[in-house]
Amino acid sequence: MPIAVPQLFQYAHVPETKEDLDWADLPTIDLSKFSTPEGKAELSQVLIEAIRTKGFFYVINYGISQEAVDRQFALGQRFYELPLEEKNKYIPDLENGEYNGYRPAGRRVVGGGLPDHVEVYNIPKFNGTRDRDHPELLKENLPEIEGFARSLHDKVLDPLHELIALALELPADFFVKQHKYEDISEDHLRYMKYSKYTPEEIARIDDGLFTQGHTDLGTLTLLFRQPVAALQIKDHATGDWKWAKPLDGSLTVNTCDALSFLTGNYIKSTVHRVSLPPKDQQHVDRLGLLYFARPQNDLVLSTVDSPLLKREGYTQNEFERGGHRVPTMGEFTQLKQKWQQSKSSTYLAKDGETILPGFKGLYHK
Repeated sequence: MPIAVPQLFQYAHVPETKEDLDWADLPTIDLSKFSTPEGKAELSQVLIEAIRTKGFFYVINYGISQEAVDRQFALGQRFYELPLEEKNKYIPDLENGEYNGYRPAGRRVVGGGLPDHVEVYNIPKFNGTRDRDHPELLKENLPEIEGFARSLHDKVLDPLHELIALALELPADFFVKQHKYEDISEDHLRYMKYSKYTPEEIARIDDGLFTQGHTDLGTLTLLFRQPVAALQIKDHATGDWKWAKPLDGSLTVNTCDALSFLTGNYIKSTVHRVSLPPKDQQHVDRLGLLYFARPQNDLVLSTVDSPLLKREGYTQNEFERGGHRVPTMGEFTQLKQKWQQSKSSTYLAKDGETILPGFKGLYHK
């Protein structure tokens, strides 16, 4: 019997900026080529070059309709229209590294002494290991949200993980098996809102940033096209900050800490930040739709036994080089989330703190 789909307000994306920004030149992975051995071989080399040199890349033709994507944007928009007292019912223990649920704005101070305007709602995987309550709006749509999240694994993450394995001369399912949907891990879907500042507030934000430069802690982060320009990427080679351009029908993907550990730092965790939008977009809120992929919680984050990594001399990550115990993914996630989310006066107040032996929490300028 068909599932009734509740009707939502239609989500309308705002126009792209007309400003001439310094856009990053990012490679594109066309997953329509994934179906043949020749296509996989080509894509694996494009992908490994992309994540070695840029850390960010686009994915197109990933088999999920724009209508399905826009439904998720509409759900995110409707969630943030709920009264604050309703959203606050779903705040987890942020101080101790929990993150599934609602994180309100104002937990950090941005440049100029203003409280941040960033809100987050995280939805864990639907595999019976992270059962959580949700507002009625989301409860009514959980089958659709679950189907969307699962499709990201099947249609996007599994192919990308296979391509990375092939490039590293590992069995094709090497990373796929570490990211099974049914396994216990910290994957989650995120609705994220950057509410606009007033012109008077913008004048006070001396560094022009919503968030400082940072890295993500999993393997891959998927960001659906967001026409409000704000994401900036730090180039691996030059250290210059470039804007990430919204590309029609695309996902913007970046590499993260766990993938760096697993490859002995051959693949780097990408530094990125969120800037105030250009002037012609500063009057609108910025709504984000993201998915964070993380390997199973019990995976020890040791450098993998890859022929390519051995030839290139990448056989130890920072824990192994320093003689430290290598953490599991679950341990690393909890400790870095605690460092990120516990309340502090500014983003930079905790810069350089040791999260665990061998790894410090850093913000990047």
